[in-house]
Amino acid sequence: MKGDLVYESTCGAMAELVAHGVTHAVVSPGSRSTPLAIAARWVEGLEVSIHLDERSAGFHALGLAKATGRPVVLICTSGTAAANYLPAVIEAHYSGVPLVIFTADRPPELRNWGAGQTIDQVHLYGSHVRHFAELPVAGEVDPIHHRLATVRAVDAARSPRPGPVHLNWPFREPLEPSHGQPAVERSTVRSVRSVRSARVAVDTSDVRLLNELARHERGLIVAGPADISDDAAETILGLGARLGWPIIAEPLSQLRRSGGTALATGDHLFKVGWADGHIPEVVLRFGNSPTCKPLRLWLERSRPDHHVLVDPDERWNDATFIGGAVVRSSLDALAPHVEVDRGSTGWTNEWFVAEAAASRAIDHVLDDGPLLEAAIARTVSSVVPDDAVLYVSNSMPVRDLDSFAPLRPSPPLTFANRGASGIDGVVSSAAGAARSGRSTVLLIGDVAAMHDIGGLIDSARRAVDLTLVVPNNNGGGIFSFLPIAAHDNVHFEELFHTPHEPEFNTIPGVRHKEVATRSELERALSESVGVSGVDLIEIRVDRDTNLAQHRAITEAIREVLMTTETTR
Repeated sequence: MKGDLVYESTCGAMAELVAHGVTHAVVSPGSRSTPLAIAARWVEGLEVSIHLDERSAGFHALGLAKATGRPVVLICTSGTAAANYLPAVIEAHYSGVPLVIFTADRPPELRNWGAGQTIDQVHLYGSHVRHFAELPVAGEVDPIHHRLATVRAVDAARSPRPGPVHLNWPFREPLEPSHGQPAVERSTVRSVRSVRSARVAVDTSDVRLLNELARHERGLIVAGPADISDDAAETILGLGARLGWPIIAEPLSQLRRSGGTALATGDHLFKVGWADGHIPEVVLRFGNSPTCKPLRLWLERSRPDHHVLVDPDERWNDATFIGGAVVRSSLDALAPHVEVDRGSTGWTNEWFVAEAAASRAIDHVLDDGPLLEAAIARTVSSVVPDDAVLYVSNSMPVRDLDSFAPLRPSPPLTFANRGASGIDGVVSSAAGAARSGRSTVLLIGDVAAMHDIGGLIDSARRAVDLTLVVPNNNGGGIFSFLPIAAHDNVHFEELFHTPHEPEFNTIPGVRHKEVATRSELERALSESVGVSGVDLIEIRVDRDTNLAQHRAITEAIREVLMTTETTR
């Protein structure tokens, strides 16, 4: 009888997940989690995938949740298996990705007595989850308790601030079902809120403030990483066009689109000092913290009269500490209420003249140079199909994408793990995004690819369409850009560059190709994208030559902008 109640609880919980929009379960094998794993497989509506490595599993679920916009449930056994979810939980917390984590546990009487695979799992993820509950031992309370606890958890994961939630499930042996699959009633609970509907509400004071700010001609919209829809992106681009305010649109904002006021060279305009002579009266910021460090430093120097943070998720992503107003309505919801329709102005044109000049300088250097990291990022971001996903790793790839991705009429959905900005689990995240059914291209450095080699091998076992583009500089090339590289007697090569001689052509199940020119890279991408399986395109990059090319681009832009300003 007790076994029947256990499975009524676990199957009921899974049924509630399905009823409230969860369609994927990512499961790692284990004994104590037997009732959860079997229930996930029994209940219709959940697509179950098995992952041996919990760290990779966590990031796989993260990428899948980002790409589908739906929470994903993670299921594991007790002990350090649950601890291995932590890096993905942290990333989900800071980037606002809904995950529902089910960890199996020993019953209370076995804790702190040396029982195997038993650790303290209560509040295991600390402040990195939106909600935690230690559930009663399954089979010893009415199964409705576990159903309602699951509904409450999904509710917390989805809105008003999406993120991870954790339910800890204690089980006593025996763990096997007494009979077959129990009959599970349909859900009658309808309390889960929609993330999008929660963001539609518009505060009248926010509308009033934005209309007051819109009267200023010299405005700038700064678009940080944001997982927004095409409709929301077009609405925000339309707002920029009506106001005549340029949009500093990093690729992760989904706004680097041609035909409006979005800019692709903002990183360079701030880096070379051009923007110091073009200080706006208003800066309107939305999305997560911008990737572009020169932008942050410029904001701290310029301190515009009005700095407004659009923050419907209440994350307070403002490491500039400039202060100013905080708007809690979403920008796409506010845009239709803005009364000003100014169109292009002299202020707008100044930014676009600089944008065109900087773009010409970039093209001049890259067209005549070797295929290094800047040209790799520019090529990948130009040729990935509109209906694909472009995933990008942290460290240099995300910065190069921000610096060199051009405007496109309809760019691919572009993701990165910018919540905590780590390099761990990026391959698994991209593989999770590919599980959504879209072709996925991952631009990733060699160190980050090696860091998730288990996830790469696991991805090769799955029917996903995933292409990795790996600029291989044999180590941590980003450190060459930092001041520490110029210091003597710091053992730079040993402590920072860390050469490791990766052999990407030996990974089981991965189709490997090495290219050396732009045309070869374009051809390799055209042959891999849209084909099931995992492809890895490797480009050998000399670290010193790559650094020199980046500096040459900066100097070329500085020179052309000085000339442009002189002739005006």
